[in-house]
Amino acid sequence: MYTSFNLIRKDLFNGVISCTQLVEFYLDNAQKHQHLNALLEIYAEEAVAKAKAIDLKIAAGKAGKLAGMVVTIKDVFCYENHKLQCSSKILGDFESQFTATCIQRLLSEDAIIIGRTNCDEFAMGSSNENSAIGPVKNGIDERKVPGGSSGGAAVSVQMNMCLLALGSDTGGSVRQPAAFCGVIGLKPTYSRISRHGLTAYASSFDCVGLFSKDTDSISAALEVMAGADDFDSTVSKRASPIIAQNRNNTSKYRFAFIRETLESDGISKEIKQAVQRQIEILRKQGHQVESIDFPLLEKILPTYYILTWAEASSNLSRYDGVRYGYRSKNTSNIDSLYKKTRTEGFGTEVKRRIMLGTFVLSASYYDAYYAKAQKVRKLIRDQTRKILKKYDFILTPTTPSTAFNLGEHTSDPLEMYLADLFTVQASVAGLPAISLPCGKDSKGLPIGLQVMADDFDEGKLLEFSDYFLNLEK
Repeated sequence: MYTSFNLIRKDLFNGVISCTQLVEFYLDNAQKHQHLNALLEIYAEEAVAKAKAIDLKIAAGKAGKLAGMVVTIKDVFCYENHKLQCSSKILGDFESQFTATCIQRLLSEDAIIIGRTNCDEFAMGSSNENSAIGPVKNGIDERKVPGGSSGGAAVSVQMNMCLLALGSDTGGSVRQPAAFCGVIGLKPTYSRISRHGLTAYASSFDCVGLFSKDTDSISAALEVMAGADDFDSTVSKRASPIIAQNRNNTSKYRFAFIRETLESDGISKEIKQAVQRQIEILRKQGHQVESIDFPLLEKILPTYYILTWAEASSNLSRYDGVRYGYRSKNTSNIDSLYKKTRTEGFGTEVKRRIMLGTFVLSASYYDAYYAKAQKVRKLIRDQTRKILKKYDFILTPTTPSTAFNLGEHTSDPLEMYLADLFTVQASVAGLPAISLPCGKDSKGLPIGLQVMADDFDEGKLLEFSDYFLNLEK
């Protein structure tokens, strides 16, 4: 079994394995683990045909940079002539009319997409239980959630159904499931990758994220996907990052860890111990690790939810049953068409966020909630970046607990929202962050360490991640 893209490339070009054999291996695993409900569709015939074509390219010396990379995509990405449902009833059997920029760039370098993964409806959730197609199960313990909203993507990597998975990260939707499933999950800097073709939840937060078990895959895919795009006015025009993996890295890093994250009553004892253990290991390796205070910590979660609810209310207004997707049959006029279609088509959590977003945008409450949250957002970003001028990275746990039971928090939205407690800071600030596996609890459930860096420091973040994962502990 291959867990490194570099090893795959080496064997592919030395004739040890073919691209067709690789695809068949991943397809076999996808079929074997269908009961986990991670993949909504498997593009078997299409993937095998593409693999055979790439084998011919390899033989001719014309293969792209990503030949040998087998990918799944979260059900929020447009892929021409393929279904796009956002794991929601309201889109029905809609098929995308174009391909997202990030996916087109992968395909152009000979990556192979083998399936579409389940997620929380419109990427709204922290457990992948809000899907209209049913919850995803964690492959380590099927009684547990995989995290959300990109739970299906995380499980597809966890159970070797692909080498790399694309997810979306608005407030932790890649990093949190990565922690729950014991894989690597990267949220790049906001604007690093074009959002063209990524279904909008909260447009000023949404990021294309990546899952894998190795940093080679993430580095290679990020370099291909990043960069300017005429279809997205918000994407950075910076050149793609050139990420040289330095496995013999001797750099001594400066780390800050936020004291309140380890002293919070809401964090599990075993996660606290695991993170403290990693801190001590880093210190023994000669790195500087210091405790800092972040007074705005308790403001981050409410700021995040106020702003994302508002943006969701606006973005999801386009789903009205008129032009595409689901349309209620029990209507008598245009008003009832809108109301009944949206009532029947959206799930409970999506409706909750739309209504709360509409509330905070209303004339009576706009200044009290939305405008104030925007001001606090800037304070959070400025304060976080100030820390990163002194330190290379900020360390926190990725999640306050390990994977919880299916159904455990569904009756209490606040408990579910608290699962994002540590991931939302990077999202509010627009900064890159990665979740790295850092041990397991007494039940064998994975624990994640979150590492946050300054704007466009993905190269340094991945270099450290490679060092950390290869560190003898």
